[in-house]
Amino acid sequence: MELRGALCFFLIVFLDASMSVHGRLLPEKKPDPADAAATARWLVSQNSWAILSTISSELGGAPFGNVVSFSDGLPDEGCGIPYFYLTTLDPTARNALKDDRSSFTVSEYPIGSCGKIDPENPTCAKLTLTGKLKLVDTNPKEAEFAKQALFSKHAEMKDWPKDHNFQFFKLEIEDIFLIDWFGGPKPLTLDQYLHPGMNQLASAL
Repeated sequence: MELRGALCFFLIVFLDASMSVHGRLLPEKKPDPADAAATARWLVSQNSWAILSTISSELGGAPFGNVVSFSDGLPDEGCGIPYFYLTTLDPTARNALKDDRSSFTVSEYPIGSCGKIDPENPTCAKLTLTGKLKLVDTNPKEAEFAKQALFSKHAEMKDWPKDHNFQFFKLEIEDIFLIDWFGGPKPLTLDQYLHPGMNQLASAL
């Protein structure tokens, strides 16, 4: 899983250099519901906050959901892997350092494209990524990428108190649950999620 994070970092560096030629990497508008990978990546790219759930070490192993800010890359150039800036003064980071099993849920509703329908309506897309919440501070290059990704979307983070010992975390994704239309969850593998452009290319061949 650490290899995927490193590949994500180097892919963004490479693609960022070609942006002036190729334009935006991810669509600003909602993708076709039939394209599960593009929809999932769009949800993560366009949102700036979500619910991160961990296993509570203080509540006897009960699930603990928390509103957190996140980023998966520079605006509209995300790699799909969510990064976080967390402190152990908050239960989420404390939980993850004892039991790193986590889930991360985003909704289309905050983006504003669901109109007047209820957030639970299947056509208002929602995504849950399940995996392990890991520190990235031990990898200087990935930590710098996480810093740029987060501070570009959440500018006030750079001024948060130094004595709170904020650290960079990422979700190492293991499972993907997506609903963006009627008929239940869409089947979506991690490889399809991380490489949505290749899925579109394969469909065209």
